[in-house]
Amino acid sequence: MMLTDQEFQQRSDESLEALYSRLADASEDYDFDVEMNNGALTVEFEEPRERFVVSPNSPVKQIWVSAHVQSFKFDWKPEAGAFVLADSGKTLEQLMVEAIQKRLPDFAI
Repeated sequence: MMLTDQEFQQRSDESLEALYSRLADASEDYDFDVEMNNGALTVEFEEPRERFVVSPNSPVKQIWVSAHVQSFKFDWKPEAGAFVLADSGKTLEQLMVEAIQKRLPDFAI
């Protein structure tokens, strides 16, 4: 089932806001900053400097993530109730936790 533009906007907003909320809470205990700006979420590390970007791509109805010099494209899966990577089945939150754990091995949310 293909999402309408409005459904995609709603699902992506909800997903990014939920992820932002969980990461913002966690950032108080870990060494990274998280921001939400114009619908895109960024996670930044100081030393060595690195940035992860999570942003909706409305024309293709996906959420795109850039982390560790790789890009990932997530599609909405109603049965999972989440944006999911087609090849691995990982949710957006699972991928972000794993990406942050590469920098901060004890990270958990």
